[in-house]
Amino acid sequence: MNTEKIIDQLVQIGVDYGPKLLGAIIVLIIGGWVIKAMTRAFGKIMDRSKMDDSLKPFLKSLIGMLLKVMLFISALGMLGIEMTSFIALLGAVGLAVGMALSGTLQNFAGGVMILIFKPFRVGNFIEAQGYMGVVKEIQIFNTIVTTPDNKTIIIPNGGLSTSSMINYSTEENRRVDWTVGIAYGDDVDKARAVIKRLCEADSRILKDPEVFVGVSELADSSVNFAVRAWVKAPDYWGVFFDFNENVYKTFGKEGLNIPFPQMDVHVHKNA
Repeated sequence: MNTEKIIDQLVQIGVDYGPKLLGAIIVLIIGGWVIKAMTRAFGKIMDRSKMDDSLKPFLKSLIGMLLKVMLFISALGMLGIEMTSFIALLGAVGLAVGMALSGTLQNFAGGVMILIFKPFRVGNFIEAQGYMGVVKEIQIFNTIVTTPDNKTIIIPNGGLSTSSMINYSTEENRRVDWTVGIAYGDDVDKARAVIKRLCEADSRILKDPEVFVGVSELADSSVNFAVRAWVKAPDYWGVFFDFNENVYKTFGKEGLNIPFPQMDVHVHKNA
């Protein structure tokens, strides 16, 4: 008798909630497909617009998340769940989850701050959190950076928005600094003239501001020159490496010695 009652109750529950559950599942499936289509369409609209590339992946992810939350709430409503009670429960759960995921929320807030104040954009070359690379994408919680040796670095937005960062792409020009040493006894004026000639021969080095060459240090084994030149930001590393190579090739031909650490030992023989 009890078994029959249980079966009757299960059948009644199936009759009452079966169509609703089936409808909710269908809505979730169709809604998921519609959301994907809408986010793709929104992405295409942003690609055709003049919107900042930094905003596109962030807004696309944010809109996708909001639409999925709305779809989930709609499916629960179809099952007959009271939305007022559910929203109150959702708020309490959200508070608990927020406290547990404080770091994640900090990353979300950091992403918003980055997109508002724009300390860097997609395509900029930055140095932050111990990494250097080109900003490939700014997401809701993380920023994707590609290093010069083609490694993908994922940096949380929280620390990125609150710590020090160097953006090498902000200014059009950069200063290149070298330290060039000659041996004691070499002609200082000749060395200065050779260094300036090498700088003038490189068309990538700007004429204004003028190249600076000055004796910076009388070191243990060398007389060191400080060389400072200005170049366009994309030319920085090419100029840096080429100048070093040219100094090595030219100094020998000019009779200038590139010193290396050495020690003179004097032996005194007692009579």
